[in-house]
Amino acid sequence: MKIVVVGHGMVGHKFLESLAETGLKDAEVTVLCEEPRPAYDRVHLSEYFSGKTAEDLSLVEPGFFERTGFTLRLAAKAVAIERRTHTVTTADGEELHYDKLVLATGSVPFVPPVPGRDRPNCFVYRTIEDLDAMKAAGAKSTNGVVVGGGLLGLECAKALRDMGLDTHVVEFAPRLMAAQVDEGGGRVLRSKIEALGLHVHTSRSTVKIVDGAEHRHRMVFEDGSYLETDMIVFSAGIRPRDELARQSVLAIGPRGGVVIDSECRTSDRNIYAIGECASWNEQTFGLVAPGYDMARVTARHIAGLNDVAFVGADMSTKLKLMGVDVASIGDAQGKTPHSRSFLYTDEIRQIYKKIVVSEDGKKLLGAVLVGDAAEYGTLLQMALNGITLPAEPEFLILPSSDGKAKPGLGPDALPDSAQLCSCNNVTKGQICKAVSEGVTSMADLKACTKAGATCGGCVPLVTQVMKVEMKKQGLAVNNHLCEHFAYSRQELYHLIRVGEIKSFDDLLAKHGKGMGCDICKPTAASIFASCWNEFVLKKDLARLQDSNDYYLGNIQKDGSYSVVPRMPAGEVTPDGLIAVGQVAKKYGLYTKITGGQRVDLFGARVEQLPAIWEELIAAGFESGHAYGKSLRTVKSCVGSTWCRYGVGDSVGLAVELENRYKGLRAPHKIKFGVSGCTRECAEAQGKDIGVSATEKGWNLYVCGNGGMKPRHAELLASDLSKDELVRMIDRVLMFYVRTADRLQRTSTWRDNLEGGLDYLKDVILKDSLGLGAELEAQMQAVVNTYACEWKVAVTDPETRKRFRSFVNSDKQDEHIVFVEERGQIRPARPEERADIATEASA
Repeated sequence: MKIVVVGHGMVGHKFLESLAETGLKDAEVTVLCEEPRPAYDRVHLSEYFSGKTAEDLSLVEPGFFERTGFTLRLAAKAVAIERRTHTVTTADGEELHYDKLVLATGSVPFVPPVPGRDRPNCFVYRTIEDLDAMKAAGAKSTNGVVVGGGLLGLECAKALRDMGLDTHVVEFAPRLMAAQVDEGGGRVLRSKIEALGLHVHTSRSTVKIVDGAEHRHRMVFEDGSYLETDMIVFSAGIRPRDELARQSVLAIGPRGGVVIDSECRTSDRNIYAIGECASWNEQTFGLVAPGYDMARVTARHIAGLNDVAFVGADMSTKLKLMGVDVASIGDAQGKTPHSRSFLYTDEIRQIYKKIVVSEDGKKLLGAVLVGDAAEYGTLLQMALNGITLPAEPEFLILPSSDGKAKPGLGPDALPDSAQLCSCNNVTKGQICKAVSEGVTSMADLKACTKAGATCGGCVPLVTQVMKVEMKKQGLAVNNHLCEHFAYSRQELYHLIRVGEIKSFDDLLAKHGKGMGCDICKPTAASIFASCWNEFVLKKDLARLQDSNDYYLGNIQKDGSYSVVPRMPAGEVTPDGLIAVGQVAKKYGLYTKITGGQRVDLFGARVEQLPAIWEELIAAGFESGHAYGKSLRTVKSCVGSTWCRYGVGDSVGLAVELENRYKGLRAPHKIKFGVSGCTRECAEAQGKDIGVSATEKGWNLYVCGNGGMKPRHAELLASDLSKDELVRMIDRVLMFYVRTADRLQRTSTWRDNLEGGLDYLKDVILKDSLGLGAELEAQMQAVVNTYACEWKVAVTDPETRKRFRSFVNSDKQDEHIVFVEERGQIRPARPEERADIATEASA
């Protein structure tokens, strides 16, 4: 059988993989690829601007074509189909005979028919060649416009932003991502996107593009307004590539696309169409998952295995756009007759959540999540599988403020038919079957089922199902850190300490594989700091840090940074306060007293950080570690020194404790509180470590926290002397550092300890593991090697070089704009940014 495939994109290659899996014999397969390179990952195309190469994005495993015997022809464009003779003609005149023909021609970007659309430096965002051209133009531009505010348009806008361009998004609809989110979600999404420095123009129709006065182009809008820019990228949707089908008189859908049936056959029984070029039930699909389903169905049908059919696709989606979580499920717009909605909006944190339920409130019909999509997996499975909602469905999206767990959906509630991975059509039943056949790791599960191997969005739920099934079968469940290390964080900590490993390269070579990822690198950096306490921006360690640690500051919503000098126990001299005020005034920073009894300085540009800290250090201050997973603050009341009720010197003890533990890096942030009596003015019993004075000494409380899920700290020991107290705190903290999971707060760590509080008391107070002296010695080593990170940073010329907004330029980030309010600065709102820009250009 001769099979010709026209197109070698993501869906075309999935067809080849699926055909190979069928074991079809004596098939002669020829693939005509119009592009100069094999199939690559268009879903992650924007990562090309972040340093990934074409080879990194390739979907073709080494040796695939040699192993299968399939023939791939690059830069080979099909120009005609002759159905009567079963031939395809290429651009160079060659004719190829087929018994079965598969059209996987994909789509083309839609470019509005605007006069001037074909001017130089006007692009589409589709291929690697397009991106290369955009890079070249971007190097000679100062600003850029993306026409289209959908999924791909916002991805493209991120690419322009990463190139250092002042970026605008022009959208015809009244909101961004109009097909996926409703008006409320669109409003929050726009606010978050604008806070990142992008300019959003909605309800704008471009009527022509002409020469600009100050930039290359002027986009003139229907209302007479205009926008000037150096480059334009069209990303306003896609249109099926169905020209071959039209030329050969195949049936075409009402909105374009080659008409197919449930077996993906066209009106010619020997021709199939899959992916974006196909029209099923008068519907075309712009996501990769439906295309993959079509590819699998076509491969099996051609191989004579008529056991599957294409029956449409769920168009739910979850993605992260420029760091903003966005998700849409089912009837997100609430168009179902008599449907009801529950809404949650947090305008401070910029979070929007909505669920659409049936009239009786028992079934989930749709959802929109913007700013926080943590519930996506649960909501998607409820919608897809018709699972009955809890009696109060609103609590599926409302934050929990009483410490109770939110209503969820355990793996056992899912039927075996539940689709967990839509990209590769993997069900819960397939995951369970793989586990029963011996698969016990996510890497092996990806290899044998493909679950999580494409976009990765299903990995958390797939992992959960796998582990539950392993427990049912009596298998040991691992909690590997990631695919690069087959160890938990606790195991990795011991390997590093026992092996005296001090670099990530050594750690990989001895105990890992691959190159590492955003999970294992910061985790290793934290463990290195806990064990050896070396400068976190040392050459080999800097590349492991997350963004806050990399710049020794907390990045804010507008791209500026906060500066938090340490004030142990909240105690500060008048001269110290004056020095802080002078620095804030000199650099124009916003100042605020925090709940942790510190002075926060906001609005520092990254290039200003070294100079600001140089002055603070000269005034006697140190880094407050507000950016690190480390000790943040030790809050105190005035205690017996001033208070008539105080029975202990809470300020003095708090200063000692903060100065002792200020260099400790841990799995998560740590907060202390020290109260001078049982009135608890320092709120010590809501802290990771809480200390309260008694007539006989000090009570020690552990593992509390505030926040969205408050947890009361538990009494570990009573009436301790100061020396005993410090020894017990040393032990608790180092035991936590040794045994906690990645990013696990002390409260969650305590809840997960087998044996609970009694076990912790045995380990810490009774030294049941014989580790007491060792834990104390390790803590003393951290104390002895402490150095203020900012003091090291400002005195090292190489470290100072990293503090700039752009890697290839010393210019300031023009997107950071402030206005005055109540005598201080604050980030400009989107409408204020527009006014300021207009005034600047006038």
